[in-house]
Amino acid sequence: MIKLLRIDDRLVHGQVALTWTPAVGAECLVVANDKVAKDDFLKMTMNLAKPANAKLLIKSIADTITFLSDERSKPMKILVLVNSVQDAAALAHALPQVRSINFGGIRAREGARPISKAITLTDADITLIRDLLAKGIELEVRQVPTDEPRSIETLL
Repeated sequence: MIKLLRIDDRLVHGQVALTWTPAVGAECLVVANDKVAKDDFLKMTMNLAKPANAKLLIKSIADTITFLSDERSKPMKILVLVNSVQDAAALAHALPQVRSINFGGIRAREGARPISKAITLTDADITLIRDLLAKGIELEVRQVPTDEPRSIETLL
């Protein structure tokens, strides 16, 4: 069962390991990222940052969809991490169990403008966000679990 789908361009880091994992009761972190899934060095660094009491799986977007669609993953408490709105949208479109997405951090990049202190979005991101909202998916901005959740719609 997906406990949280989070967009955070750092993927696995201290905030995820020390606050989000225990807050949602996750026993398994799934990094869904095509680049990381093919990079042994990045896999190693993600493993160093994961919480000791959680399993870490690193999969491509397609393999993540297959894994999360498998009945054997249903009893697991899973925190899914992606680093882009595009990857989150791909998972949300393929997996009906995704009903909400947490926006944690997307740093400045070319063509993106800030909508909060930790999130910058491109026009393409905003188009995907509006599509997700139209499908009834809740999109919240919250860096840590103790922050007050804000609907991304109010920041666009």
